[in-house]
Amino acid sequence: MTFVSPPQTQAPAPLSVGGLVDYIKALLEEDSHLRQVWVVGEVSSANHHSKGLFFNLADLDGKATISCVAWRSQFAKISALPKVGEQVTVLGTVKVYPQRSSYQITVWQVLPTGDGLKALRLRQLKQRLESEGLFDLQYKRPLPTLPHTIAVVSSPQAAAWGDIQRSLAHHHPGLHVLFSSAVVQGDNAPDSIVAALDRVARDGRAEVVILARGGGASEDLDCFDDERVVRAVADCPIPVVTGIGHQRDESLSDLAADLCAHTPTAAALAAVPALADLESAHRQRVSQVQNLVIEAITAAQDDLDTLSQRLQRLRLDQRLNQQQERLNQLKRRLSQGVQVELRRATERCQALRAHLMTLDPDTVVRRGYALVKDDAGQLVTQADTLYPGQSLQIQLAQGQITVQVVATQADLHPPKDSP
Repeated sequence: MTFVSPPQTQAPAPLSVGGLVDYIKALLEEDSHLRQVWVVGEVSSANHHSKGLFFNLADLDGKATISCVAWRSQFAKISALPKVGEQVTVLGTVKVYPQRSSYQITVWQVLPTGDGLKALRLRQLKQRLESEGLFDLQYKRPLPTLPHTIAVVSSPQAAAWGDIQRSLAHHHPGLHVLFSSAVVQGDNAPDSIVAALDRVARDGRAEVVILARGGGASEDLDCFDDERVVRAVADCPIPVVTGIGHQRDESLSDLAADLCAHTPTAAALAAVPALADLESAHRQRVSQVQNLVIEAITAAQDDLDTLSQRLQRLRLDQRLNQQQERLNQLKRRLSQGVQVELRRATERCQALRAHLMTLDPDTVVRRGYALVKDDAGQLVTQADTLYPGQSLQIQLAQGQITVQVVATQADLHPPKDSP
């Protein structure tokens, strides 16, 4: 049996990087379908630049994105500039950029079609969590004044972790930092972040937690709008500081955190006070205490000098003599006042006694008058109340006698006011 060797095929010559990119560029830009293409998507991020507006369009299911640019020279012709969260239809041309080996749509026209599905879902989730009180300021916990241990939840490969380490080393050297690794981008990120926060809580050593991720496209930060992550931040028993993205970014996790610092570096600076600031404040307090002590000693010395001068001007025995003389004057005034009051009281008593003597019946009897009483001991003042044979007692100035009525005679001279 004879074996026939297969025909030899010549391998294609290798291309340079530029040659491959040029081939892809020609392939895409010469395609008639891509020279004028309509694309529907949701604006997931937008960045205004001096040259124009750079933005990303995301598919409705969020699984694909494409970069777009609307040059400033085209703004006057565009119906409405796209905004984050809007669903739009754009008309443009696919362009390839060899230096970055990337492609994007150069936009000619933008037609808004309403809120995007992603933005609508995010707004609904925010309203629901807000109604539960997850974002209320009254539930925000204050950060510890001087924590000794903090925890950082981030990706070990992320630039955010390196920024935090450098900031803490310069800002507060010697601080104990715990790192809880997490995936901070992609579909697995929410569960990973929740698990990392749970590890920190169960460890129990950290006094504050930093949840951090560096900047990126809006789609890269979607995990921080996930309901699981937001609830984990709100339910964390340790105060949470978020440093996610850039200053312009704000996620639902930022709203649920106890403090939002927006960037990883700012979060590190907010979590702990600067050691240099603490030393400066301590020196200021020491200086203030020293000044207060010096002022108090100076004031006390001034008071001592003043008292010493007063004692020198006025001898103590003279002060005692003056006080003794004043005491004697008060005693004399008191004695005189008592004598005057006693004399007045005596005179009043004598006047009252004389008045009572004039009212005493015995005094009247001693002047020659007599008191007539009936058998019941009642005074008799009218003759017509008596009857013959009735016994009467007559009280004289000395002794009394018993008499019997022989006859009665009416008053011949009745009082003038009698009828």
